Amino acid sequence: MDFSILKYFKGDRVIWIILVFLSLLSLLIVYSATGALAYRVHGGNTMHYLVRQVFFIGMGLGVIVLMVNVIPVKFYSIAANYLLYGSILLLVAAVVLKFAGILKGTGRTFNLGIFSFQPAEVAKISLILFTAKVLGKKQKTKQDLASAFRKIMIFTALVCGLILLSNFSTSALIFATILTMMFVGRIPIRYMLLVFGAGVGLIVLIYFTADLVPDSVGRIHTIKGRIERFIHGDPNSEQGVTQADYAKLAIYSGGIFGKGPGQSDVSNYMAAAYNDFIFAIIVEEYGLIFGVGVIFLYLIFFFRGIIIVRRSSRTFPAFMVIGLTLVMVYQALINIGVSSGVLPVTGQPLPWISLGGTSLLFTSVAFGCILSVSHQNEIDSETQKQPIQVNAPDEDEEMKK
Repeated sequence: MDFSILKYFKGDRVIWIILVFLSLLSLLIVYSATGALAYRVHGGNTMHYLVRQVFFIGMGLGVIVLMVNVIPVKFYSIAANYLLYGSILLLVAAVVLKFAGILKGTGRTFNLGIFSFQPAEVAKISLILFTAKVLGKKQKTKQDLASAFRKIMIFTALVCGLILLSNFSTSALIFATILTMMFVGRIPIRYMLLVFGAGVGLIVLIYFTADLVPDSVGRIHTIKGRIERFIHGDPNSEQGVTQADYAKLAIYSGGIFGKGPGQSDVSNYMAAAYNDFIFAIIVEEYGLIFGVGVIFLYLIFFFRGIIIVRRSSRTFPAFMVIGLTLVMVYQALINIGVSSGVLPVTGQPLPWISLGGTSLLFTSVAFGCILSVSHQNEIDSETQKQPIQVNAPDEDEEMKK
């Protein structure tokens, strides 16, 4: 077997191993969880979604390899502002097209025929890169930190506000990630408390004023409904027919060791078994022990991210890794929390495991950025280890002395 191809898989080896495990698990569980969907949509062709997932995982791994081997880390700093401005234009376009009736459904997805994508995914990565760039440049004085806070919060409020109209959970995920990045970036605590209080106040305001807002304005009523169902319980739960009920049933029936691969019954009744509630299906088929193992993989990834940050000699790459690592770990925790009933029902896929298309490719971009920094750290470390060449003094000079 030719192992020379492994030389292209540069960067942190542990993260590459985690990606391999997550990829294998994704293929197994997506094939099992999409059976009912395949019968409804593709005439019983159960291989359709498996082949699709293989394609996108392969594409994602290719994107990571390309980024690590070709694109220098400094490129992301140069492109950060342009990516952010472009993502804001996409978000504004999505809002305008939604109110014009051109975008159907929730208005969070651009369908370009050949492929579709969510502008929020572009904005999520772009805002993290921008925040990393600002924090990296403004660390010397208190005035620098205050200036960084103002600049970051202006764009965070704009991006999260635009996303909030169609996708509250993604808006909250981005907001929490940026808030944590600023905390790590030594932004004064009083500023952080002010922002946190504003965020809580916004949720309270949405809850109490939702009935006064027309149905056509975003998903305000959906946000209030989900909060009420989480606090007071879902009336449909009395019949046991909600997605959350099915998820709890899947976890309960899986027990410690699970029913076995492909033996899920609950996935036949869940509309989002292959996406928002995929963790519940993992536990149903492979057991609670395996489910804890999945959580452990994301925790290992988190700690490897910390190691990469500690080894970084530059501020921008360090903050970029912090933000991209946090956003994926937070997203995983949200998916797991929703599946287990700890958090209100919301739509966040399990990174690199849930059935994905372009969303999986955007996740691969985040992994690519992290592994690029890891590879750059290795190069910098090797450069520092090389001995400094000192020319021997000229013999004639020695004789003169």
